[in-house]
Amino acid sequence: METLYYAQIASPIGPLNLGVSDKGLIALEFHRDHFPREKKGISWVQAKTKAASFATQLDEYFAGALRKFTFPLDLRGTPFQLACWRALLAIPYGETRTYADIARTVGKPQAFRAVGMANHHNPIAIVVPCHRVIASDGSLCGFGGGLDVKRRLLELEGALTAHLAA
Repeated sequence: METLYYAQIASPIGPLNLGVSDKGLIALEFHRDHFPREKKGISWVQAKTKAASFATQLDEYFAGALRKFTFPLDLRGTPFQLACWRALLAIPYGETRTYADIARTVGKPQAFRAVGMANHHNPIAIVVPCHRVIASDGSLCGFGGGLDVKRRLLELEGALTAHLAA
């Protein structure tokens, strides 16, 4: 049985749930009543100390003092999801990409809907910056934390253009 650790931290956009493995951050989710999720073969232990270094960098990010997270990630998903999430990690702070851009990046130019689903299943919100992905028409769409939170994250990063602000 694998042991994972979890903690809830406060942030300017509301409570965030962190999941940590021995390899790195495995989950960052917006406040949900059912975190961590029960899964066969996994034992969750509440341990704020295991999440402390991750929480520190998140605090720095929200303060505008950190543009790139340096802690290790433990990404788990299908090969396609992993490719999409790595493409998200390559989007620079303060910039956005479209779902079609990500589809082209992962070598599947027609798979923009599948990219959307991979974003939907992104287990590490904010750090794996799915908030930086917008619709082809430049509008905000689809974000697990809600469009208001997506807008706030893009504003924090200076990526909110006049078109996106409308």
